[in-house]
Amino acid sequence: MDELSKQQETTLHDKLLKQKNALKNLLVDNEDTSKPVQLDQQALGRVSRIDAIQQQKMAVANRASQELTLVQTIKALRRIHEDNYGYCQECDKYIPYERLLIKPETSFCIQCQSALEKNT
Repeated sequence: MDELSKQQETTLHDKLLKQKNALKNLLVDNEDTSKPVQLDQQALGRVSRIDAIQQQKMAVANRASQELTLVQTIKALRRIHEDNYGYCQECDKYIPYERLLIKPETSFCIQCQSALEKNT
């Protein structure tokens, strides 16, 4: 595994900036969907209320995932500016460019990520 070239780093930096902006916009656009469901007994039937509550819970879970990805993206951008991007935070080896293209916000190589997931 080789260190990232300047062109690769620039490509990933641009991708992270786009991802950051897209996530911020998505979080703003979907803010209302994660608010508590109003349970108006007259307006909705029982099945409709259950469906609305389920949709709200899924929206909350999606929002939490998006917020986590945004935090990871901001941290990755910070690592780029500190010249510490592309290294695994666990084993300090280079993260392959192909992995970073797929998940540019990652801070772990595939082996360390797998080990961390087994322990949780």
